[in-house]
Amino acid sequence: MLTVLAPGPLATVQDRGRTGFAGIGVPRSGAADAAAADLANRLVGNVDTAAVVEVTAGGLRVRAERTLLVAVTGAPAPVGVDGRPAPFGAPLTLPPGAELALGVPPVGLRTYLAVRGGIDVPPVLGSRSTDTLSGLGPAPLAPGDRLPVGDLRGEEPFVDVAAVRGPSSAPVLHVLSGPRRDWLDPAAWTALTGRPWTVTPDSNRVGLRLDGPRLARARDDELPSEGLVPGAVQVPPDGAPVLFLADHPVTGGYPVLAVVTTADLPAAAQLRPGDSLTFRAAR
Repeated sequence: MLTVLAPGPLATVQDRGRTGFAGIGVPRSGAADAAAADLANRLVGNVDTAAVVEVTAGGLRVRAERTLLVAVTGAPAPVGVDGRPAPFGAPLTLPPGAELALGVPPVGLRTYLAVRGGIDVPPVLGSRSTDTLSGLGPAPLAPGDRLPVGDLRGEEPFVDVAAVRGPSSAPVLHVLSGPRRDWLDPAAWTALTGRPWTVTPDSNRVGLRLDGPRLARARDDELPSEGLVPGAVQVPPDGAPVLFLADHPVTGGYPVLAVVTTADLPAAAQLRPGDSLTFRAAR
């Protein structure tokens, strides 16, 4: 059992998300930086479906109510146990009563805390993920929440430390041509891929709103709502693109100019307001 003492700005339970329900309007959700969440689970020897805690901008404090094996990955937040520095990206044993605290990461946005056995909150439609758009799954964590630990364990972990490069505050994201590229002015693709974009403060797990040149439409008629995927770069009427992340809606009525490749979505999920990104056409 873990007791939440402080959640920081936002902490949620996440796993690999809800698959197969888009037809009834249910998004996938799941960990925004799936690679970091998977690594955290591997470090403690969990199966890949185990739920972890996704921490936004640090500030999480939890207490172990029994001996627990944990690991912290993702944005490199300082880790402390009972006020003493503790390793990041490595298995760590918490004795009963120990308090683990995460500071604010100097770069990146989302840090992941895995516990051997997984966070065992009740699943909703097959997933323990908190979906901030639809409200499905457990509520965001609050002081006093008690998180049960499950039994989604695999083999005993054998890695001492994971040497993983930290996130970038100015990544290059590779994009494929979107299904409605022809609804935008031909110059829109060049504008999208020809200069850096800045992440605005009204970004979240649903998507990143980007500041840069306005992307002009080639057509002014109405586009029927169509399916969306993670990584879709949609262009609303104001011409400011939105890059959709884990909690994106399942449909949208604005043209999708481009789609970020799956391999680059973890880098997008680590961007904070004020960071920049560059789109580059995938080959």
